[in-house]
Amino acid sequence: QVQLVESGGGLVQAGGSLRLSCVASGPILSFDDMKWHRQAPGKQRELVATFPGRGTPNYSDSVKGRFTISRDNAKSTVFLQMNSLKPEDTGVYYCNVVRFGLEYWGQGTQVSVSS
Repeated sequence: QVQLVESGGGLVQAGGSLRLSCVASGPILSFDDMKWHRQAPGKQRELVATFPGRGTPNYSDSVKGRFTISRDNAKSTVFLQMNSLKPEDTGVYYCNVVRFGLEYWGQGTQVSVSS
């Protein structure tokens, strides 16, 4: 069982930056896939960034070039650096770990971008 706690959300003006953190209750394993998703009001949850256990990070087209996912396995933490934020980035951001085919989710952190 892995418990995840996100933090770092808030209200920011368009063009600003935020850095989200997600801390796991136990060790993050090197082969875990780490992901960030978001859900905007009235929309389905979408995957925005993945840091696979093997491979390189990848991003949705909507955030590519603006967001950066990183991980620190020693600190059981995954980050999402968000730059050049836009109002359409508003939503609840969720951290997700996939381990041996099982998925674990955090409670989410709210990001609001004003125009």
